[in-house]
Amino acid sequence: MKRPFLPSLSRKAGATLALTLSLLVSGAYAKVDESARYEPVAPTIDQARANILIARQLQFTHFRNLGISDDLSGDVFDAYLNYLDSQRVYLTQQDIDTLSRVKRHLGSALKTGQLQPGFDIYNLVQQRVIERLKFALHLLDDGINEMDFSQDDQILVDRSEANWEADSAALDDLWVRRIKNAVLAQRLNGSDDDAIEENLRRRYEGQLKRAYQARSEDAFQAYMNAFTGMWDPHTSYFSPRTSENFNINMSLSLEGIGAVLQSDNEYTKVVRLVPGGPASKQGQLQPADRIVSVAQGEDKAVNVIGWRLDEVVDLIRGPRNSTVSLEVIPANAADETITRTIAIKRDEVKLEEQSASKEVIQLDRNGQTYRIGVIDIPTFYADFQAMQAGDPNYKSTTRDVRKLISELKADGVDGLVMDLRNNGGGALHEANDLVGLFIDKGPTVQIRNANNDVQVLEDGDPSVVYDGPLVVLVNRMSASASEIFAGAIQDYGRGLVVGSQTFGKGTVQAVRPLNHGQLKITQSKFYRVSGGSTQHKGVIPDIEIPSRIDKARIGEDALDHALPWDQIEAVPHARYFDFTNVIDELRQRHGERFNSSPEFKLLQEEIAFLNQQRKTDFVSLNLDKRKAHHNQIEQTRLSIANARRELRGEEPFADLEALEDWQNQQAADLDSGDEEMDFIIREGGHIMADMLELDQRMASILAPSRYTAKAEAP
Repeated sequence: MKRPFLPSLSRKAGATLALTLSLLVSGAYAKVDESARYEPVAPTIDQARANILIARQLQFTHFRNLGISDDLSGDVFDAYLNYLDSQRVYLTQQDIDTLSRVKRHLGSALKTGQLQPGFDIYNLVQQRVIERLKFALHLLDDGINEMDFSQDDQILVDRSEANWEADSAALDDLWVRRIKNAVLAQRLNGSDDDAIEENLRRRYEGQLKRAYQARSEDAFQAYMNAFTGMWDPHTSYFSPRTSENFNINMSLSLEGIGAVLQSDNEYTKVVRLVPGGPASKQGQLQPADRIVSVAQGEDKAVNVIGWRLDEVVDLIRGPRNSTVSLEVIPANAADETITRTIAIKRDEVKLEEQSASKEVIQLDRNGQTYRIGVIDIPTFYADFQAMQAGDPNYKSTTRDVRKLISELKADGVDGLVMDLRNNGGGALHEANDLVGLFIDKGPTVQIRNANNDVQVLEDGDPSVVYDGPLVVLVNRMSASASEIFAGAIQDYGRGLVVGSQTFGKGTVQAVRPLNHGQLKITQSKFYRVSGGSTQHKGVIPDIEIPSRIDKARIGEDALDHALPWDQIEAVPHARYFDFTNVIDELRQRHGERFNSSPEFKLLQEEIAFLNQQRKTDFVSLNLDKRKAHHNQIEQTRLSIANARRELRGEEPFADLEALEDWQNQQAADLDSGDEEMDFIIREGGHIMADMLELDQRMASILAPSRYTAKAEAP
């Protein structure tokens, strides 16, 4: 078959592009190095072979049964362009029309290792990136003080679904507005024009340098991840360099900051924080924050937009007790020009700092006192090295929780709250064993592979460590093993799940070697003992508590091509208590309590404020309007912070500067916790007390035979 790939793109379009570049740059960029030339990258034989292996693995071993068709070709094309130009600020509609000639042919090429069309697309995008960055630097050469901020103009905040600009002239106008937006944002944050110009110049020059340094492996990894992402978001290709340092690259746990990072188009995004790690204890870095620059100690920051993930990781890692400063776009920022700088002292993530911990809260209600035990589980951990060495005292989640429960029972607690908020998972066998502490014996989770073979994990130990009433707290960041535990407790009727819908990560991946790099591929799926999957839907709480976390951006159902929720047959399991007769009363009591709770009213106000910010489509480029909007946002922040201070009987902040100074002091104090959300733990205790008041049978496990559930799917 005759190759339908871009013969004209590499020659005619390339010549046109060169002419366009020469027209744009001739005599215009006095301060830009015009001697630099972009060298197009080309695929290697090893990459072609790896591509063929990846295509075979995806078609024959992935959990999702998906063939490589013309429709898939179009989806790969769109995903690839979204990866290379997610905000649609480099390519024009003219470029898209040119590239679309190969849109329906990528699949057949990917089957047979013909990578050239993907590389042609990559090379054109890199050349367009260079054009745009040179244009931006030219605008800075003219001086930002010459920009007019009196017009009633605006800019779209998120362009991921915007139309492509028609041509280069339209892109010029867009980039003028982008730079004006960046200047306005930094002026409102207190920077002077000299500092703003230096900051923007450093950013664009850094990106320009990276564009010139593009490597064949960059194009291959981007193209393969657009391809593998069609099956699901957790299937991805690792280049040889990424594979060598897989554990460090994915968790930064060794003399780093303790954060799981991933590439998010031209940014490096924080996926989650490692419990007990420096970033988690420092408290300012949050999931979905995007890293703009990295600075070592007092050195000048290095812009990392457009950098490869492994190189950003290398920059963030460093000697223990040294400090790294990250400039990030906060997850809740109105647009990409709003950044904050976070200083984190590097350290090792110690297992003991991830350990489960306990406390006792006391509730006085209607003349009766309830003592509620709370166990916080940051992650599902196990010291595998100590276990393999035969250490009888090795640490693990289940062993530690068993000990904590014994201590709480000795303290005479009336009920137990298990706090799994922000627990991203961990060791699967620990989730299985932890369920076993609360049931006599039985299945805990089902695992189905691509061949529809189902494996059932069980607790075979008939002993029960805790048979009293139980509440499990979860939120959107509770994932994987946390969802298995919460789902099992819910299915067994062993306790109530309280909080917000969990993450929905119900898939299992394996890393398989290739001739060139590795493929992380989804091969199995988790199902609850009741038959429903934890994938996509997660665990739905029995009693809902709203969260500040943006569900539209964080969670499995927020990811493209996530595997859907489905169900299989249930497996026989005990049902210790049927909450049907009391759940409405429990929800009503909870609602009445929260409606009169000043803490909850404040949380609702904060959520409404954040939702309003998230819904902002356009921001004004008029200085007066922008300043008024900025002041409104800042005053709302101050108002919420002072209302929370008032609830604690503390002096209000005089102004925003005082608030930010206090936040920095809190971040520097690694022992300070998130006291703002303590009322949710207390509410878990109140729900526990409600349970005891409504039905004393919840105070102990009933004979399972009385509540044996039928093996039916819900």
